[in-house]
Amino acid sequence: MAAIHITQREDSVAFRVEQIDHVELYVPDQYEAARWYKDVLGFEVLPAYEHWASEGGPLIISCAGGSSKLALFKGEVRSSDRTSWYRRVAFRVTGQGFIEFLRRLDSQPVYEDGGKQVSAKDSVDHGTTFSIYFCDPYGHPLEVCTYDYEHVVQFLHAGED
Repeated sequence: MAAIHITQREDSVAFRVEQIDHVELYVPDQYEAARWYKDVLGFEVLPAYEHWASEGGPLIISCAGGSSKLALFKGEVRSSDRTSWYRRVAFRVTGQGFIEFLRRLDSQPVYEDGGKQVSAKDSVDHGTTFSIYFCDPYGHPLEVCTYDYEHVVQFLHAGED
């Protein structure tokens, strides 16, 4: 096999990834999982790719107009060996979106890995960002985070009055 030599021209643009296109998850029922992701995080099935699910492939769901996607594969949920699966998927929202997520936790509950219901009190102040951590019904670790720090701080301080 001949070696391939690639040289970079000085005027060429360096390669870089634009964004994460999708994250692949195993779930026992693709449409049941899609409903959960719709109810909790606002994801929608992408009709243009729905035929893949009927062909044994993933059911593609998306938020943000298709720029952030999850590929739901029918299969066995993660093993108990935590080193054999990803650590967490974090979904970025605006400060107002973060506040709305916190407000919905009573009517649309989510749970930690151990089964404890997550509340707004479980949000984590990282000093420059806020996050809240939970799992989907299949144990996949998830996070909703915002970089609109001051907006959330003002909301939380208003609630202390």
